[in-house]
Amino acid sequence: MSAAAPEDGQAIEPWQVPGREWYDRDVHDVARELLGAHVTRRTPVGDVTLRLTEVEAYAGAVDPASHAYRGRTERNRSMFGEPGRLYVYRHLGLHHCVNVVCGPVGRASAVLLRAGEVVEGADLARARRTATGRCDSDRQIARGPARLTVALALDRDDDGADVTDAAGAVVVHLPEDRPPRTIASGPRVGVSGPGASAEEYPWRYWLVDEPTVSAYRPVTRRPR
Repeated sequence: MSAAAPEDGQAIEPWQVPGREWYDRDVHDVARELLGAHVTRRTPVGDVTLRLTEVEAYAGAVDPASHAYRGRTERNRSMFGEPGRLYVYRHLGLHHCVNVVCGPVGRASAVLLRAGEVVEGADLARARRTATGRCDSDRQIARGPARLTVALALDRDDDGADVTDAAGAVVVHLPEDRPPRTIASGPRVGVSGPGASAEEYPWRYWLVDEPTVSAYRPVTRRPR
């Protein structure tokens, strides 16, 4: 689990931070309501905050694309724990992806954070991205789940972190002035096999007309 937040981190009012019961709901409800929410990552070198523009829902044992579809493992154990905690995994040994666990303990539902707009700490986030690859524009800083985790400096050490703690190192919070949202849905990115069906699993959600949303490309590799 991640270390405690630095004392000089950004102040977030407790009333802005959804509690554990907010995540203890259907994965699709949580996924849609996370759009437009902010994620703040605190580190000793500074804070980065992004506004979520794209997410994907994964529904545990009833979802063939979920890491939890075949049951509990050492890798996915955080998915079976408390709602409101992070599940961070390394994808294909190349990069990390971050999810927020939701639903009752043991159900192993989670929302993948796919993309966002950096609204605070852009210079720090951009420096992290350019240290690992190209970043041609601000919209590319956190456009895609691997880029998002790099921008926020998240890795397996953050697996299990509690995003419901307003003083924590990783916090999900709802801005007071969150504008009305227009949400679209469609097939998940990077999924093949049974969980890839656009008709059965339109479980990717995004804010319409947001430039940071990923481009959809169907794939033929094994499920997530």
